[in-house]
Amino acid sequence: MRSVIPILTMVAAIVVIWYGAAIGMNAQWARDQAARAGTTLSTSELIADTWSQERPKLPAPHQIVAELWKTTAMMKPTSKRSLVFHGWITLSATMLGFVFGTGAGILLAIGIVHSRSMDMGVMPWAIASQTIPIIAIAPMIIVVLNSIGITGLVPKAIISAYLSFFPVVVGMVKGLRSPDAMQLDLLRTYNASKPQALWKLRFPASLPYLFASLKVGVAASLVGTIVGELPTGAIRGLGARMLTGSYYGQTIQIWSALFAAAILAAGLVGIIGLVQRLTLRRMGAV
Repeated sequence: MRSVIPILTMVAAIVVIWYGAAIGMNAQWARDQAARAGTTLSTSELIADTWSQERPKLPAPHQIVAELWKTTAMMKPTSKRSLVFHGWITLSATMLGFVFGTGAGILLAIGIVHSRSMDMGVMPWAIASQTIPIIAIAPMIIVVLNSIGITGLVPKAIISAYLSFFPVVVGMVKGLRSPDAMQLDLLRTYNASKPQALWKLRFPASLPYLFASLKVGVAASLVGTIVGELPTGAIRGLGARMLTGSYYGQTIQIWSALFAAAILAAGLVGIIGLVQRLTLRRMGAV
């Protein structure tokens, strides 16, 4: 209970500040509308108006919650206006890219740990690749792939994998190198091969690092998918939902899609955390 109170206090403070910011950002529109109508608004009327505008600059929290409820519980999941539908499209590309990125990251980390030439030659390029803004190369990747007939989830999954593989590489390299010299020397005395050392010692030792990097990687993977949906005029996915909202000035729609993406990311990170606890408990590490 004591650990929950600070969290609830912080959430309450954010909500209060948010409502205050909504008044400040939406008040001018309410005053302008009242002036055109030849009336004036009292303080209570002004506050009520700023919290109920159809297209506010900053939606109030209850407006976002209402939109989330309307586009999830009140609509069929197959409806193209449902956030469940758009969330599933984004989730599908995210998981495909996450699998690609995680697999590539683990394989690359194993190569870096066991080959000094790969460590010296590949790792700097892996680091340098993350300095390229994804928003700049995402349209190029999608256009090139579309030109050769590759469409659908795959282009978004590749962008997603691009963002997710680097945390896995860094985490796995650190984890695979975590066994100390005494442990490695003990395996050598038993004449263990490199694959045996990898499977019996290095990989189990790397699991805490792997799960930590997977949490970062899955969140980055979701960001990559949404970024891949934004510059292509996509009509499906949470990124497309945000894009459509921006075209028509539907700020409540934009914020609801943003919150849906945050909830989806939190759920994916939570699932990985649950798998982590179960795995490490089974190994006797916790």
